[in-house]
Amino acid sequence: MQDSILNRLGFDPGILILGMMILMVFVLVYLASMSMKMSRFMKRYKLFMRGKDGVSLERAFESNFIEVDRIAEQSKNQAREIAQLRDQMNRTPVKTGIVKYDAFADVGGRMSFALAMLDMDNTGFVINAIHSKQGCYTYIKEIVKGESYIQLGEEEKEALRQAVVTYENRDQE
Repeated sequence: MQDSILNRLGFDPGILILGMMILMVFVLVYLASMSMKMSRFMKRYKLFMRGKDGVSLERAFESNFIEVDRIAEQSKNQAREIAQLRDQMNRTPVKTGIVKYDAFADVGGRMSFALAMLDMDNTGFVINAIHSKQGCYTYIKEIVKGESYIQLGEEEKEALRQAVVTYENRDQE
């Protein structure tokens, strides 16, 4: 009876058995591969869960989430502080230029000077200190966006030019 079923199929039963054996070998290789992957996974899982139950793991996650929220808040505060510092820096005199000169022919040593101090928008002031035998006289002139509404002397113009140009050259380097 078995012979008749196999004969009706139209091929040799040995080929069927050989095919089944090859299929079994592939299944065994696949099973071994999955077993190794599962073993590695279990090692990682045991390492992760070492000494922890579900409740302590939940607390650990909760504390980490709280820490992440705290760090995010700190980051926002720091970004706000950085913006304030940048604003303050833009208004702080960072560009300077100085020209020393002799204001009078009879007074040597280049004791007089013109000092320009500007912020990032070229707004600030020029101080001119004129030294003579009778004393020292100091004048200050306001600079707005690189311009003065009061006539500048040659030394003051040069100090202003130095402040703007020297800072621009430093940015290009």
